[in-house]
Amino acid sequence: MNEQDILQKFNDMSKNTLLETLDIEFTAVGEDFLSGKMPVTSKVHQPFGLLHGGASIVLAETLGSTLSNIILNSDDFVAVGQHVDANHLRPKKEGIIFGHATVVKQGRTSHLIKIEIKDENDKLICYTHLTNAIISKKHV
Repeated sequence: MNEQDILQKFNDMSKNTLLETLDIEFTAVGEDFLSGKMPVTSKVHQPFGLLHGGASIVLAETLGSTLSNIILNSDDFVAVGQHVDANHLRPKKEGIIFGHATVVKQGRTSHLIKIEIKDENDKLICYTHLTNAIISKKHV
């Protein structure tokens, strides 16, 4: 599949999920990376009107686990989030945030993915590491 077909496939799979609810969109994919974006609106605010850290983590885990599944490209196995470590570095009230996930370590039973989330001015909003477990689809 080419880049546009992969992006279309995963954007289509987002329908009727949390990704659609938060308006997360996959924007670029390569051999070892996946990028996406999410608007910062009241839909993803915490009570003080700032981007909720949990929404940043949803974007990060979405990009990281999807990247692992693209790499796996398997009928028998699937990558699922096992551990997320996130540092929320800067507040955001409105606009768009952009996530970029890259592979740190690709193992047989787990993948370690780094996700950086930045704003329109390339300022780092959230830095995340995600460990994905590689499990049999029989267990899903």
